[in-house]
Amino acid sequence: MMDQEKVDILLVDDQPAKLLAYEVILKELNENLVVATSGREALEYLLKNEVAVILVDVCMPELDGFELAAMIREHPRFQKTAMIFISAIQVSDIDRLRGYEMGAVDYVPVPVVPEVLRAKIRVFVDLYRKTRQLERFNAELEDRVRARTMELEHSNARLLESEQRRSLALAAGSMGSWDWDWLNGDWMWDEGQYRIFGVEPTAFTVTPDNVRALLHPDDMGQLRKAMVQFNKGVKSYETEFRIVRPDGEIRWLFGTAAATADKSGRVIHVSGVTVDITERKRAEERQNLLTREVDHRAKNALALAQSIVRLTRGENAKSYMQAVEGRIGALARVHTILSLSSWQGAEITRLVDEELAPYQMNDQIAFGGSNVQLQPATAQTLAMALHELVTNSAKYGALSTRTGRLTINWKVEADVLRILWEEREGPPVVEPVSRGFGTRSVIASIESQLGGQAEFDWRPEGLICRLSVPLRPAATARQSSHRQPVGGETEVQKVAAQ
Repeated sequence: MMDQEKVDILLVDDQPAKLLAYEVILKELNENLVVATSGREALEYLLKNEVAVILVDVCMPELDGFELAAMIREHPRFQKTAMIFISAIQVSDIDRLRGYEMGAVDYVPVPVVPEVLRAKIRVFVDLYRKTRQLERFNAELEDRVRARTMELEHSNARLLESEQRRSLALAAGSMGSWDWDWLNGDWMWDEGQYRIFGVEPTAFTVTPDNVRALLHPDDMGQLRKAMVQFNKGVKSYETEFRIVRPDGEIRWLFGTAAATADKSGRVIHVSGVTVDITERKRAEERQNLLTREVDHRAKNALALAQSIVRLTRGENAKSYMQAVEGRIGALARVHTILSLSSWQGAEITRLVDEELAPYQMNDQIAFGGSNVQLQPATAQTLAMALHELVTNSAKYGALSTRTGRLTINWKVEADVLRILWEEREGPPVVEPVSRGFGTRSVIASIESQLGGQAEFDWRPEGLICRLSVPLRPAATARQSSHRQPVGGETEVQKVAAQ
C-alpha cells in the first residue's frame, strides 16, 4: 500500500486572518499545514523541509508571490514543487502567463470556494505521493537490475536475495514484474502482473501474441518502439500505455524495462516492472475538468456582475450604489446556496427565503409551494427577478407600508414552474404609463434568459405578477445563453436601452 504519512502544505500570506481561514478550509485533508507570513519566512522553511504543495498570495509586501515563485524555482530541489497562487484581484492574461512561467500550476480567485481549494490541494498532494512512490519504485528497479546482472556472473544466492527484494517492493503498491528470455522467447510473470492485466495464471499463457491482444490498439506502437530500441543497444526503456482487460475495462500502466546483453552486446534477457497508474490518470482528468469548470463559472459570474453594473440606473450616486449593492447581494446569496450544493442546484424555498429575509417583518410575507430543485443558471436568473420584484414592492408596493401583505405561491405543471406574486392592502396601485426598469428587467430575465413568461396585473388593490419558468429550457434559449460572450450585450441590456 502507498505510504500515507502526512505531507507538508505550506501556506504563505502576510495576513494572519487569511492564513487562519486557509487552515480551517484545509484541516479536513489531515495533512501538516505550515504557515508563513512572508516570502522570506517561506524560503527559510523550504530550505529545511520537504513540501508537497505551496499555497501563496500573489500580493504581499517586500516579496510578492511572483518573486517568491521565481526564487523557489531557482533551487533544484523545488523545481517540481506544486505552487498555487491566490489572487484577490482580477489577474490579467499577461500576469497569469507570468505566474505560469514562474512555476505556478494553478490560480485560485478570491473569494475562495472551500470545496474547490480542497479539491485542488488534494489532487496535488496525491500527485506528490505518487511521484515519491514512483521514485522509490525506480530506485528499487535499479537495484533489481544490478542484482540480476550479478546473478548471471555469480551465484544462485544473489538470485534469491533479488527475489526477496522484489516481493517486498511489490507488496508496497499495485505493481507487477516480468522476465523475458530474449533468445528462446520464454516469459515469466509474477502474481502482480497477472492481477494488473486482469487474467488468471491458470487460464492465461504468456506469449507475445496473447500479450499484444491485451494492449490498447492505439498504444501498440509502444511495444514495437521498445523492441527497436533494445536492438539498437539501448539498455532501458520506460513508457505509459493502456491495456484492455478481458472484461473490457481500460487501465493505464507505467512500464519500465531493462535489457541484459552478453559480451558482444547482444540482448539476451529483458526484465521489467509494471505499475498501475489508472488512479493517477483519473486524478489528472478530474483536475483538468475542475479547472475548466472553475473557469466557466468565473466567467458566468463576471458576465452577470458586469451586466448589473451597466444596467443599473439611479437618480444620484447614492441611489445608484444602493441599487448595485442590492443586485450584487442577490447574486451573492444564490451563489452561496449553489456552493453549498456543490453547484448541483438550488431549492426554490431556500432561494425565496434568502431573497425575502431582509423584509420579513410583522408577518407581512407568506410563501410556499412544491419542493423544486432549480438548475444553477435558472436559480441565478430567477434570484435577480425576485430581487427586482421585492425591491419595487418595498419602494412603491405592499411592503412600503406596515399594513401591506405579500403572498408568493408556486407549483409545477408539465415541467413549468408557475409562480404567483400577489400584493394587497398596500398603497393604491395605478398602472404605470410605461414600464419601469425593474419591470422590464424581470420580463427580460424570465422571457429572454429562461424562455418563460412574465405577466403583470396592476390591480388597484395590489400588483399580481405571474411568472412561468420552464424547468427544462428550450435548446434555442440554452444555445443563446452559451454563445453570449463575457461583457457582451444580453437581452436584458437591449430591453433596458429602449
